[in-house]
Amino acid sequence: MAPSDDETPPFLLPLVLPVEAVEPVREGALDWYLPPGPPGLPGDSGPGLVPAVVFVHGGPVPDWLEPKPRAWPSYRAYGAWAARSGFVGVTFDHGFDGYEAFDVALDDIGAAVEATRAHPRVDPEQIVIWGFSGAGMLLGRWLANPPGWLRGVAVSYPCCRPLETVTSAPLSMAEAVDDAGVLPILLTRVGLERDEVAATVDEFVAAATAAGARLAIIDVPNGQHGFDQIDPGEESQDAVRGAMAWVAARLED
Repeated sequence: MAPSDDETPPFLLPLVLPVEAVEPVREGALDWYLPPGPPGLPGDSGPGLVPAVVFVHGGPVPDWLEPKPRAWPSYRAYGAWAARSGFVGVTFDHGFDGYEAFDVALDDIGAAVEATRAHPRVDPEQIVIWGFSGAGMLLGRWLANPPGWLRGVAVSYPCCRPLETVTSAPLSMAEAVDDAGVLPILLTRVGLERDEVAATVDEFVAAATAAGARLAIIDVPNGQHGFDQIDPGEESQDAVRGAMAWVAARLED
């Protein structure tokens, strides 16, 4: 439903947890939120290199929508949090503008991850991917037989598979998690999720439990889809703070 002229769209609301701003460095499709400190050298894993968090927005996002997700206040705040925590935060716009664009979006995400690992400030062996909402439809490939440098995958209020039958649907999170091995996975689950999306989450949790996956869950009983923008309050702040702490712990192990 479109907001009225005097109503702020939900995606333009600030993150419920205040974060001191960091201005990103924009290079083409990617925005880099960089911590202070000297750069390392590409391929070096020594001093100067830091872990990175790649933030993956949801969708489908219509191609006409402005501003694009990496300019939304919540993603700017998540990127700033990463930088202020001593990590490189990475935001970008991928091409998931419809169910016919899965391949484009998957390629965009893969390119962003590889660019992150090649960045001169990033330790390529310490990466976490953190997806939101419809990004859950795109992250199955990272759960199945994950590479050793992937230290964790976090998903917040995800839709874990397409809600329609799609001939070229990517691997769902429920299908992929059987091959996740020891990969740490975090699910932030909202209690007021839409029924059709909640069903995909239940499928994923059941599959992860059956597979013995390393799944941690943060429940937000009174949270709605997009709670980190639309549900201000202590419960939402605690959930975001908890997810940030989980991500940081994966990168500090």
